[in-house]
Amino acid sequence: MLNSLTADRAQAIRTTLPADRFAEADAAHLHEPRGRYSGQAGLLARPRSTQEVAALVRAASDMRVPIIPYGGGTGLVGGQVAEDGPVPLILSLEKMSDIRGVYPEENVLIADAGVILADVQAAAAQVDRLFPLSLAAEGSARIGGNLSTNAGGTGVLRYGNARDLCLGVEAVLPNGDVYHGLSRLRKDNTGYDLRHLLIGAEGTLGIITAASLKLYSRPGAMGTALMQVGSPAAALSLLALARDHVGDVVSAFELMHRQGFDFLSETLPNVRNPWDATPEWCVLIEMGVSGGQDPSDLLEALFVAASEAGLVQDGMIAQNAQQAADFWAMRESIPEANRRIGSVSSHDISVPLGALADFIAEAGQRIAMVGEFRINCFGHVGDGNLHYNVFPMRGKARADHENQRDEIKRVVHDLVHELDGSVSAEHGVGRLKVDDLERYGDPAKLAAMRAIKSALDPHGIMNPGAVLRAGPAVS
Repeated sequence: MLNSLTADRAQAIRTTLPADRFAEADAAHLHEPRGRYSGQAGLLARPRSTQEVAALVRAASDMRVPIIPYGGGTGLVGGQVAEDGPVPLILSLEKMSDIRGVYPEENVLIADAGVILADVQAAAAQVDRLFPLSLAAEGSARIGGNLSTNAGGTGVLRYGNARDLCLGVEAVLPNGDVYHGLSRLRKDNTGYDLRHLLIGAEGTLGIITAASLKLYSRPGAMGTALMQVGSPAAALSLLALARDHVGDVVSAFELMHRQGFDFLSETLPNVRNPWDATPEWCVLIEMGVSGGQDPSDLLEALFVAASEAGLVQDGMIAQNAQQAADFWAMRESIPEANRRIGSVSSHDISVPLGALADFIAEAGQRIAMVGEFRINCFGHVGDGNLHYNVFPMRGKARADHENQRDEIKRVVHDLVHELDGSVSAEHGVGRLKVDDLERYGDPAKLAAMRAIKSALDPHGIMNPGAVLRAGPAVS
């Protein structure tokens, strides 16, 4: 049973830390980027150390007050806001932003959970290393949130998700105990791996306060190219051909549809479209090679082989770093263009690679049976992750279709489930997909998740309502 953070309880929590650690929550802490959720808060806490986080959690646990962990606020499934239920304490990690240590010989970096992802990347670059997690929100997303949601991004094909880039975590558990798991070890078989339990838990089992992250040697040279393909099936064949030709040096393979370019022209005309005539489908390929290799030569050879196989019709290879950056700016601007258009229903899904082309074809047909919409399908096709977003036609707004939103989502997610896919590929469950998890999730897995939640967080104070449905509450 949870209690709202009343004025008296807020005052009691204020006594645990210096006064400057607290503030009233502002709009940034109460809204998520898509505007679907508006949160509530009795108080905003901004601790500066793990010990301060522990003190706050102990106090909240004693009073049975819910806690909403907050990173960079970039999550797209409502995991960082609580619209209803008992008024919570928002616990932001934004003031915990130190790089605790860098060990280039070990390829390890240890960072506070509040360090912005781009700053982790920069700290790695300073010692000539690479931290390969990369996503559109990297200038504001924080590493604790990236791990809590097991973020993906554009480098998953070569380097894996956030989970794969983490050696250990430090975290405050729901009773206020500190789990000291900042291991720099690659091998440690001493029982249950709590790191993997906390990663992807979205703050429902504890608050990650620091992480030990994997670094990599920086590629000797990077190559980037755009290639026009006739279909998603051709894109997958091109990926297979690329792997046959160059092995595992392909770090990104992004599929884009013409609709995304149209949205860019409509909302962000300053983002340059490099195509004279925008193709129906194209892919953005990036590869990083070791010293002595020329990625441009590899990409040119790939293009020739793909042309001979009938997989590509046109293409361009970035001639310098600026042109490569321009290609990526185009790809990374698509989510912002989507936001400005305003989707009726957005879907972060994954399907087996062999089913991806069938999904795109069948989903379009099923959506057409619901009504007339624009579809922007794009994503990290190399790992089967698509962002399949449905928009109103020109002249209409998403509000005109609000009564169709649930039907559209059901159509898309039912098809994903039929194809043995996942209705949440990289953005997490949050509050948006709790019903979906219950509908499509494996019953045995859900029962185990609830048992783990009950064991670690018996009072249910940690991000209640996210991932798993919240229990009863009192005021």
